[in-house]
Amino acid sequence: MLHTAGDIHIQNFCLSYKEKQVFENFSLCLEGGKWNVLLGRSGVGKSSLLKAIAGLLPPSFYKGTIKTADGSSLSGQISWMTQDALLLPWLSVLQNALIGNKLRQLSERDAISDKQARSLLSDLGLEPYLDMKPDSLSGGMRQRTALARTLLEDHPIVLLDEPFSALDAITRAEMHDLTSHYLTGKTVVMITHDPLEALKLSDIIYVLKGPVIKSAETLTPSSRPLRNIKDSSLLQEHEVLMKQLSDSKALS
Repeated sequence: MLHTAGDIHIQNFCLSYKEKQVFENFSLCLEGGKWNVLLGRSGVGKSSLLKAIAGLLPPSFYKGTIKTADGSSLSGQISWMTQDALLLPWLSVLQNALIGNKLRQLSERDAISDKQARSLLSDLGLEPYLDMKPDSLSGGMRQRTALARTLLEDHPIVLLDEPFSALDAITRAEMHDLTSHYLTGKTVVMITHDPLEALKLSDIIYVLKGPVIKSAETLTPSSRPLRNIKDSSLLQEHEVLMKQLSDSKALS
């Protein structure tokens, strides 16, 4: 089990897309061991920021630094789940969940065990489908398989880009509870378009508002996650978030 990562410091971040400035001298501290949720309108730049944190954008694409609190690189510390499941079509659910073993050529001692993967996939409701290929699965099943792959990596920093978007309401609520449990103590950075989902799961919410993002508005929910979305204080905070989002603009 890896130790919890410290804070993630984003400093003087500048990024343009299709000749439009998206981030300009943007600085933000994402808290270690917490759920940091990025909320904003579609196209505002959330996924670009997450890709930069993940190290998936070449340095020539942006200016600024993204490092841990002690100044070290995030490389090797991150698990990443994209909006698309990105499952290998010729592998089964179980094989896709364990793909990290092959990609990293891990020894038997260091590899994620078959037993561990089966247990998590069972918790995710996928036990009857372990031998099925992705083209036989629903969108929600594929997304849960991708979530299992991410959780099994057990890195101290976990980046989630709309991880529950393909799930029905009941399954989504169940996955909220399960994912929150599995990621206890991790530094989580999650993108969502759903203010209620943000309020249920987050320790801190950062609202990104365009067209040029220079800072983030923050909201710290008044109670600890996981929260009841019918709670009166949460509904009041939902109104605050909706107002913040209504004042924002996305990229055209």
